[in-house]
Amino acid sequence: MEALKISSIPSLQIPSKFDKAQSKKLTSFCFNSIPSSSFSLVQRNISTFKIFTTISSSVSTEPANPPELEVENRTQQEKFDWYAQWYPLMPVCDLDKRMPHAKKVLGIDVVVWWDRNESAWKVFDDSCPHRLAPLSEGRIDQWGRLQCVYHGWCFNGSGDCKFIPQAPADGPPIHTSKKACVAAYPSTVQNGIVWFWPNSDPQYKDVLAEKKPPYIPELDDPSYSGLMGNREIPYGYEVLIENLMDPAHVPYAHYGIMRTNQPKEKADREGGRPLELSVQKLDINGFIAKQEWGRSKFLPPCVFYASPLDPVDQGNGAASSAGTKKVSSAQRRALLIFICIPVSPGNSRLIWTFPRNFGVWIDKIVPRWMFHVGQNLILDSDLYLLHVEERKIMDAGPSQWQKACFVPTKSDALVVGFRKWLIKYAGGQVDWRGKFSGALPPTPPREQLLDRYWSHVVSCSSCSAAHKGLRVLEVVLQVVSFSLVGIVAATKQAALSVAARTTLVAMAILSFAASKWLAHFIYKQFHFHDYNHALR
Repeated sequence: MEALKISSIPSLQIPSKFDKAQSKKLTSFCFNSIPSSSFSLVQRNISTFKIFTTISSSVSTEPANPPELEVENRTQQEKFDWYAQWYPLMPVCDLDKRMPHAKKVLGIDVVVWWDRNESAWKVFDDSCPHRLAPLSEGRIDQWGRLQCVYHGWCFNGSGDCKFIPQAPADGPPIHTSKKACVAAYPSTVQNGIVWFWPNSDPQYKDVLAEKKPPYIPELDDPSYSGLMGNREIPYGYEVLIENLMDPAHVPYAHYGIMRTNQPKEKADREGGRPLELSVQKLDINGFIAKQEWGRSKFLPPCVFYASPLDPVDQGNGAASSAGTKKVSSAQRRALLIFICIPVSPGNSRLIWTFPRNFGVWIDKIVPRWMFHVGQNLILDSDLYLLHVEERKIMDAGPSQWQKACFVPTKSDALVVGFRKWLIKYAGGQVDWRGKFSGALPPTPPREQLLDRYWSHVVSCSSCSAAHKGLRVLEVVLQVVSFSLVGIVAATKQAALSVAARTTLVAMAILSFAASKWLAHFIYKQFHFHDYNHALR
């Protein structure tokens, strides 16, 4: 995945040795239910700026040093501008060049489409200037223009209207009017992801030369595996990031799905234990955190990455190790990268990837959709919990988070650190610029809330292809079953021996049973898979 270096992102330094103990740590925090597939998490000595400390995770009374969320006076320079950042839209591997794609970020509806004339992904306002029909429902015409299918207006890669069918050919060139143009956003492809700048003002046309998206060279290194996934999440950006920063919930919310290090003496079935976490440096550019198994970094507004192997460099430079140098086969390195995108109140989008330079052959053999089956199960297992949690936080008020939530242990340090950054620099919540009332959307039925098809399958090229292929196989099995039954019924008894007739009937039954099992598998893995914690 190609990318451009950005000097403002810290680099990751990787130790040259990877022992068995480190390997155990890695697999324990893998975000994948398939063994030895995709994983990782981040590390290094950093001078302490401010540590958010809490008491031990063991049962106690009052916290000795609870996390602090006091808001200090901000200067104009310290205010985080939500609209002066690059935002990821989708992995390139999940975008079809033959059609436009609708996406929403920060409440802005955009359309992503491939301009074959410029060989580049373009991001426009998802609204035709004629009658405001969504351009994402349009098509790419034979000249490579984006066509609105409501009245046929066509636009080039700059957003200029090039054709209005209803305008007389010998009349005034009304298509050249500025009012006929579509707002085009600055966009780029970096690390295999399409990014856009959420301001279409012409002054930002060349913003890429001044500020670039976060760059992680491992995602461009061919010696690393870098399978990506994406999913629409029915809870907000803040809750999504908090959850990914919280390793303490893993043995409970993902019990039986994710492997974790177990203490010698377990206090309960799941094996939860005290965790030593701390935030070591926090400013407007995010924070660096120390964990027992490594270190992690939050690069606002979207990127959170970590590794049990990588030291995190405080200095300026790319978010990678040792520049772009390739490592020897003895240097085993891995990262866990989560990209969290604010979509609208109560909705977010997650892009994940776990690059590693060992066991790469696995990803070449196992289809990407098989990894997604396990990863979606992990997302589903705490989805309802987080959806409800967000509503309770909103009832209390985002600014009252520290009063509504009791976070007395060190295991909550990263969550507290994120809330501190959010309150101190970013206004306490995403800036929607008045596009929403502040109320969350109503909670849908559970089957719709945990739906996988519309939240993931339709926007994942691998899962979509697998879903179609398996549905075809299901139909084929049913046709075979009924055909065999028809053959047995239509054939005279003398024409078939008892053994042959029995064999055909058995094959028909097996084919029918296989089609039913496959239908259940498709529904459970690609549509809806409920998770009952009480019965795990």
